[in-house]
Amino acid sequence: QLQLVESGGGLVHSGGSLRLSCAASGATLDYYAIGWFRQAPGKEREGVSCISDSGGSTNYADSVKGRFTISRDNAKNTVYLQMNSLKPEDTAIYYCAASLECSGFPFGSWGQGTQVTVSS
Repeated sequence: QLQLVESGGGLVHSGGSLRLSCAASGATLDYYAIGWFRQAPGKEREGVSCISDSGGSTNYADSVKGRFTISRDNAKNTVYLQMNSLKPEDTAIYYCAASLECSGFPFGSWGQGTQVTVSS
């Protein structure tokens, strides 16, 4: 059974960078699209980015375009989210999840999340 574990969160100043990792165990990530989501206090969970199983297709929320980059290393069974030019509004718990495709299918195997805090 696929299990996902996020890591790499932390506290950074506005304008700083973090790289989040989503490591898989129990199954290979080769056949899964992986999405990153975030949830800020008092707000609904929102999609941040998604990458197809091959890595050939990616998408981003408008709020992070040009600042965040999603990538994957199937040999390491890991998906990354490079976050640059961080803003206080990026503060949230970040989760990764798996799906058959980035759209049209539900996401599952949610990780426990990693906290990202951006100070102004």
